[in-house]
Amino acid sequence: MIQHLVDGILVGSLLSLGAIGLTMVMHILRFANFSHAELLSLGAYAALVFDGVFAAILPPLAAQIGPLSMTGALALAVLASMAFTGASALVIDRLVFRRVRAKGGELSMVFASFGVALILRNAVGLIFGLHGQLYSKDIVFAVVLSRDPLLLVKPDQIAALAVALVLMLALHLVLSRTTFGYALRAVGENPGLAQVHGVNLTATIRWVWLIGGGLAAVAGIFYGLSYQITPVMGRDLVLPIFAATIVGGIGSIYGAVLGGFVVGIAQNLALVALPSGYSPSVPFLMILLVLLIRPQGLFGEGRA
Repeated sequence: MIQHLVDGILVGSLLSLGAIGLTMVMHILRFANFSHAELLSLGAYAALVFDGVFAAILPPLAAQIGPLSMTGALALAVLASMAFTGASALVIDRLVFRRVRAKGGELSMVFASFGVALILRNAVGLIFGLHGQLYSKDIVFAVVLSRDPLLLVKPDQIAALAVALVLMLALHLVLSRTTFGYALRAVGENPGLAQVHGVNLTATIRWVWLIGGGLAAVAGIFYGLSYQITPVMGRDLVLPIFAATIVGGIGSIYGAVLGGFVVGIAQNLALVALPSGYSPSVPFLMILLVLLIRPQGLFGEGRA
């Protein structure tokens, strides 16, 4: 039981990073972006490419960092992948979503996001193949945190949790202590009124895509580091990420963080009572439960 709880917390931290970007887009741009989970896959594969490039250019960076399977090259690749994935999200918005947004409604945006998701997923599979890949083939043994009860955690999972918490704290400080944070929240509440008061709506939307894409990249990389990366990892994670967003409340970044942990813990604790094949259905059941009991989620914010 405790092992499943710890695993749920570790997975939940990654779901939270993915849900933050999704809830920002859903609240500010007013549509359910089903292609957001594919940014996790895009970021994971981008890091795989950057990792190989940095290791080839600077061979000393190919050495592992302490007990982690992560190398210095991969650590730099994380930063490069964040920038690449954020820029890719921005390009996708300019090529697809902005044009649909100008001529269509919310439903058209949702259908467009399905199309973008299929294009990204199949493009990644075409370029990298359909088989799973690993960042490192070296075996990293789990650390025994407790023997009674037995509790095992991989160093990579601890690093992923630490990085996720640091990014969440940094985002919290930006939202609560900076003018940009105030502008972002104002646009989420009432875009028209925020624009009247001098907020640059176009620039704010750009930053939403950049931040969401960057956080999605980190989530995809550390998820792949803990397991493996595949072209369909976005498809497999889209339901848990949406569940985290809905449980936390659309528009609430803090709700997305909490929702990610709730979904991750629930999905792993379900393994205690249910066969492993039923675990993927837990996020779907959580969405139904929240919509029936509290449609606005735990920390849902009002919309103007």
